[in-house]
Amino acid sequence: MQAANSITTQQRLRKLERHLKKENPVLLDVVRGFRRLDKVAYAMGLLRRDESFAARVPWWPLVSLLGTFSSGKSTFINDFVGERLQNTGTQAVDDKFTVICYSNDAQQRVLPGLALDADPRFPFYQISQDIEEVATGEGRRVDAYLQLKTSASEKLRGKIIIDSPGFDADAQRNSTLRLTDHIIDLSDLVLVFFYARHPEPGAMQDTLEHLVANTINRPDSNKFLYILNLIDVTAREDNLEEVFGAWQRALAQKGLTAGRFYSIYSPAAAIPIEDPGLKKRFEAKRATDMAEIEERIAHVEVERAYRIIGVLEKTAKAIEADLLPPIRKAKIRWKRRVLWADTLLLGITGTAAVAWSIHAGYWDGLWFAPPWLDWLTAGEHRLNLVLGSIGLVAIYLHFSIRRLAAHTVVAGMRRDPDLSSERDAVIQAFIKNTWPLFSIFHTGPVGWNSWARRRLERVLRDADRHVQSLNDRFTDPSGKKPRAPTPKVPATGASDEAKDAKPTEPPPAQDSSLN
Repeated sequence: MQAANSITTQQRLRKLERHLKKENPVLLDVVRGFRRLDKVAYAMGLLRRDESFAARVPWWPLVSLLGTFSSGKSTFINDFVGERLQNTGTQAVDDKFTVICYSNDAQQRVLPGLALDADPRFPFYQISQDIEEVATGEGRRVDAYLQLKTSASEKLRGKIIIDSPGFDADAQRNSTLRLTDHIIDLSDLVLVFFYARHPEPGAMQDTLEHLVANTINRPDSNKFLYILNLIDVTAREDNLEEVFGAWQRALAQKGLTAGRFYSIYSPAAAIPIEDPGLKKRFEAKRATDMAEIEERIAHVEVERAYRIIGVLEKTAKAIEADLLPPIRKAKIRWKRRVLWADTLLLGITGTAAVAWSIHAGYWDGLWFAPPWLDWLTAGEHRLNLVLGSIGLVAIYLHFSIRRLAAHTVVAGMRRDPDLSSERDAVIQAFIKNTWPLFSIFHTGPVGWNSWARRRLERVLRDADRHVQSLNDRFTDPSGKKPRAPTPKVPATGASDEAKDAKPTEPPPAQDSSLN
């Protein structure tokens, strides 16, 4: 089974490489970088032969929507794709994480969470294991947390949108927060929605803490767009600036003192604005902000390329900085326990032998010439037999002690909260160090040597080179490149003909064989 899975993984990687060769040669080199890391991980035992670091990376551009209940996330998605895909309302109508992707089938499909949990092409592959760690038994209820929806909207071609449930508070809150953190890490663009009628931070301290305070210090904080949605509800009071200021102060209390803050609403679901001047002002504000948001979504593939290179670099650094130390510590604990147990066993065995020989009277008379010594030396085969038997028993007991000591160390590692993210990989690598093939006195973790270190250094150098290649494609400090035509993003409120027209060169469909 493992060999068959390994073949499947390699086939997916080759198919991915063929696709990237046409779409983005820089990312083709990144796949090769993941292959180099795989070889190091195989040697160390961090990966099984049917696994690859490249299979853990979502290769599709990801846009995620976060926010509270009734903040307009579902309405935004429906307006963006141009069809009713998500249920809308003032209550928690969509209480699952919904992965939305393109399909050339005109009929919308709604598939269960198992479709995501069991498919490595999607960002929630094997997420049930993480849910199980948070709440025992909940991993079996993955359908209660996830669903997959398809749409034929051209705006979805080549990207994935993830709609999250509001996490104001519910029975699944801890698991929901775990999944929220998961998609934040994977996403290339994160749209954070707030409802314009809720500018008081007191009622949503947890939400602000998780969506703002925990994200502003991230190295990728520029991928977060904070959106004040449904601003049409403030039109009758004509206090848009006041509401806007209240939200800015609320977010500033959580540390967000800079960055772009958008305000939008859905024309189809908006409250009628009777004052023509006020209506024009609101529409102009919405059109400007929506144009910027849609432009960021349209360019998410560029963000995707930098994100994947970042994952390559992070993975290379994590092997030495995060995974190697716990393996080394576990091996030291195991070695110490084995040596203590061997010493204790030897002492007990020796003491028991002496006690038995004294009780049997072998030490009467000359202590240095007991009678049984004559029996042993009378025949060399007898001595060999006895010594051989003792040696076999000692070897058996030694390797039994090795296994027992390894089990005790693994039990402690499973309880270690510091290993929560990569616990299985570290345990798997440690167990490889305890194989009978490797001596207990072997220095350092198995597979970690100058060859592995040089390979990691090469991957890190290549990652920097990949970033420079992308910079050369998208920047031109010298100004020597010919100016490329600026792609036009249809502004909200454009004519029906402009909305219905399809782009002459739609984004290439992403490879479906691997994330």
